[in-house]
Amino acid sequence: MKDGQTQFSLVVLIWTDLTRHPVRVLLYLMVLLSAAAVILSSHHNRQLAIVHEKLMQQRDQLDVEWRHLLLEQSALTEHNRLESMVRKQLNMRRPLPQDEVVVKIK
Repeated sequence: MKDGQTQFSLVVLIWTDLTRHPVRVLLYLMVLLSAAAVILSSHHNRQLAIVHEKLMQQRDQLDVEWRHLLLEQSALTEHNRLESMVRKQLNMRRPLPQDEVVVKIK
């Protein structure tokens, strides 16, 4: 190197500038941390909104299924349907008055 040139170290210059203005460095770091916190919280909020929407769809689907099951249950337990099935499949009928037997217990 020639005698008239001085060698500057970039790391030393940055370090001296940072130590000269610690409040500015602290404020800059706080801005970066708050920006990262905003990004993370908005991402978390979006994820929760997606999960909420899926759960709402599942609730609606289960509600529709529940209503169908209630209709099916009411149709299957209808008295006329049961009576006709008993007559057809089991060949049962209502007893006539002369077929009734009264049992007396002492």
